[in-house]
Amino acid sequence: MNRKHFLSFMAMMGLTLPALKSFGNLSGAEPESGLKIPDYLKAGDTIGITCPAGFITMAEILPSIQLMESWGFKVKVGKTVDRRDFTFGGSDQERLLDLQNMLDDPELKAIMCARGGYGAVRIIDQLNFDRFIASPKWVIGFSDVTVLHCHLSRKYGIASIHSKMCNSFPADWTLADPVQIETILSIRQALSGEQLRYSAPPLSYNRAGKVEGILIGGNLSIIETLAGSKSDLKTEGKILFLEDTGEYLYRIDRMFWNLKRTGKLDQLQGLIIGGFKVKPDDPGEEFGKTVYEIVQEKVREYNYPVCFDFPVGHQRNNFALKCGVRHTFEVNSSGSSLTSLY
Repeated sequence: MNRKHFLSFMAMMGLTLPALKSFGNLSGAEPESGLKIPDYLKAGDTIGITCPAGFITMAEILPSIQLMESWGFKVKVGKTVDRRDFTFGGSDQERLLDLQNMLDDPELKAIMCARGGYGAVRIIDQLNFDRFIASPKWVIGFSDVTVLHCHLSRKYGIASIHSKMCNSFPADWTLADPVQIETILSIRQALSGEQLRYSAPPLSYNRAGKVEGILIGGNLSIIETLAGSKSDLKTEGKILFLEDTGEYLYRIDRMFWNLKRTGKLDQLQGLIIGGFKVKPDDPGEEFGKTVYEIVQEKVREYNYPVCFDFPVGHQRNNFALKCGVRHTFEVNSSGSSLTSLY
């Protein structure tokens, strides 16, 4: 068992080592001027749970509550849990008020979105971030929560956590596989300020290089729909990660053309391609290119490192990433690696 597996196992079992008990900035690096990094959590801090997008029941989030409490955190459940308005976790107004209350709540140190789906874009422009800016807290989630990650990055330069949410916590840890365990525990590690380091195996499609920069990104289709809005990502000098699910290859190609034509691929430090669950082509409508070929075509003229099949996305190996935090990114013949600096 390697060190990473050992620490994950010890944390799951509650037999934490001093390193797992130590909260705060563990990497020894200091955040650079201009970046806004919320305080890392310590035992006794409170995490709020809300539904800015799809609906979820209290029964479905109980495993996540129990585990986060076992980590030493308190949990405050928002009013949108157990609410439903068709596909949404309550009406737009209910979701807006619940998230607004959590943004403003001085008791909370982090806000975990209960699940993805669709809905954050319907309320993003009505949220008031004044109190949040004065006292930032970690916003946690992925998929539709990419709206929030992009908005916090573009408007305020505040870091957030791209990770699994309440609906991904296993109901029975004794039946969970190692990947499930490690990905869920990576949320705790991110919240606690541990240095995160992930790797992926080598691929012939990768492009080598070693760079340093602020990590941004998320769901490709969400990022595309935010183009030209107040939440549109600024990618210059950044390490960009992308993932998606349930899209036809021609739609993935079109979205990458959007990134290229809007200049988002021009001056990157690096590009990380995570999981892409592709919808099969309709008979007679075969696109003829793979995701690897689609991306290679769009970045051929640039020189920054590129990697594929990174462990992030709508998949079991979806590890927590600190958006808005400086990382090192390296691609070589041994594979690719991404390491947070604080």
